[in-house]
Parts: sequence; C-alpha cells; structure tokens
Amino acid sequence: MQVLDAIKRNRSIRRFTEQPVSRTEIEQIVNAGRLAGSAKNRQPWTFIIVTQRPTLHVLGECGPWCGHLTGAAFAVVLTVQNLMDPPTLTTPFDLGRASQNMILAAWSLGIASCMATIYEPEKARIALRIPDDHDVPWAISFGYPHPDADPRQRPPRLTGRLSLNEVIRWERWEK
Repeated sequence: MQVLDAIKRNRSIRRFTEQPVSRTEIEQIVNAGRLAGSAKNRQPWTFIIVTQRPTLHVLGECGPWCGHLTGAAFAVVLTVQNLMDPPTLTTPFDLGRASQNMILAAWSLGIASCMATIYEPEKARIALRIPDDHDVPWAISFGYPHPDADPRQRPPRLTGRLSLNEVIRWERWEK
C-alpha cells in the first residue's frame, strides 16, 4: 500500500474481529513506532504491548472512550518518563509521531487501530506495573476490522475534512 493511499483510506476503527495478530506483525508495527523521529533523538517512549484479554478489559475501563481496547487483538500502551518533568514540549509531539507510524504500518498490513486517551492512568499503572515516575497518556487498540466497520469497503474520505485551501496559507497568514 502506498503511503498517501494509506493516509487517505485510514480511519479509526473501534470494532475488531476475533482473529489474532501474529507476533511478527505486532513487532513490525511497534518497530515502526520505534523508528519515529524524536526531538534531539531523545526517544522518550516505552511501548507496552498487551495481548491478554483480562488486561485489555482493564485498559478499556481507563476512560470514557477506551472501550474499544477491550475488543482489540492487542494494544500498545505509550508510556513516557514524567511527561512534563522537566517541561519538554516536544514529548507529546514525539509520541504522536510514533503513534502515527504504528497506525500507518498496521493499516498497510490490513490491521485497523484507534487511539485512546487514558483518563485513569493509576488504573493502567497498576494493571501494567508501570513505575510511578512514568506517565501513561495514551494507548492504541489494534486488530483486524470487523466487517461492519471496515473502511476498505468504502471510498477514500472525501467529506468531513476541511479542504486544503481552508488550512494552508502561503508565506504569511493573509488569505
């Protein structure tokens, strides 16, 4: 799959089949995150791969929009040593870059995904034995898309997005 086509066709999918994802594919996906660039090459992340159903259920209870984690074939929990200590504004951006790499790598393999904000990090910290000096801001669910939710059956996203001319300016703010 070409990168631009993957970007156009990818959607956040919250319903998955029960088909497992192979360890090889999981490692390919997470390796794509590891290869993401980061400010000053800090690589501020640690990725926790979760495949056990009971743990996925606990993660699904870590916030109002985390439910899709319970039905995932696996999840990747993103952790970082004290997100803002010292204040490093690039860390959330770096985690976003790593996340997008994983999401697009998965999609190129036919594996769907969805981001989840962890609103109850203590619950995740306890379930995953994450040390107190690490924050748990996000997780990503992954799995093969349920047929009712499979965006590959639909044309690329043509609506719902601002047009290119609405979001760009050339040289300065003026339209």
